[in-house]
Amino acid sequence: MEKIASFTVNHLVLEPGIYVSRRDKVGAETITTFDLRMTTPNKEPVMGTAEVHTMEHLGATFLRNDPVWKDKTIYFGPMGCRTGFYMILAGELESRDVVELVTKMYEFIRDFEGDIPGQSPRDCGNYQDMNLDFAKYWAKRYLENTLYKIDDAHLVYGE
Repeated sequence: MEKIASFTVNHLVLEPGIYVSRRDKVGAETITTFDLRMTTPNKEPVMGTAEVHTMEHLGATFLRNDPVWKDKTIYFGPMGCRTGFYMILAGELESRDVVELVTKMYEFIRDFEGDIPGQSPRDCGNYQDMNLDFAKYWAKRYLENTLYKIDDAHLVYGE
């Protein structure tokens, strides 16, 4: 079998950042998948499922309510390795195009108060597996360690 794109990235040198993972054509439209890498793979602890699940609910809610990006949002969800998230948007985009959007989304997560959207047995298949405090911790960490000081080296995959 052919190796999928995400398995061709050298995880031994990958650092937190915002990377274009792939671009795909769907009819005449291009969709761009972004790798929102929050931790250094294989060197730092991974995020727990409860906080990842919480960030998924909050991030998807934020994106699908953003006046500019809501109609371009295809998907937001966690990587299986729990070191970050995939964000899929309509359009042929570069990492630099979404830095402001991603920063605002993680500020929304960091600052969120109240009931987590979709955290009910009716709306979610695992509604009890949520941790807002840790979601806020990881969002703050990503903002301070990566997003607020992002540079070109953390916008394009290195070798």
